[in-house]
Amino acid sequence: MIKRYPSSLPLPFSRATQAGGFLFLSGQVPMDASGQVVRGDIRAQTHAVFDRIEETLALAGCGLKDAVRATVWLSDLALFNDFNEVYRERFGETFPSRSTVQAALAMSVDVEIEIQAVAADGR
Repeated sequence: MIKRYPSSLPLPFSRATQAGGFLFLSGQVPMDASGQVVRGDIRAQTHAVFDRIEETLALAGCGLKDAVRATVWLSDLALFNDFNEVYRERFGETFPSRSTVQAALAMSVDVEIEIQAVAADGR
């Protein structure tokens, strides 16, 4: 069975898709709860991304503790250390596997994160 969690944004994607015991989140850029892009330093942008990720995980009865894989895109790898401070703060001591690459990002933001998690009914 496949379950989709629709996005409220006027874009052609789902917030997440649940299949095969896993939850696959679409890449999240820094936005506030109303869908406005969050500007500011990498710390502020990363916190905004995690806020949205946690909201999406909660829709499926999950949390960051259920994340098994993260893919991170940074606009500049010079931001890596500051990004990691927030990443460590938000995940605590339970880190998923991760890849981090440098890329040009939509809306000229500095970070995008995509998460795969074990779905609540897959635990």
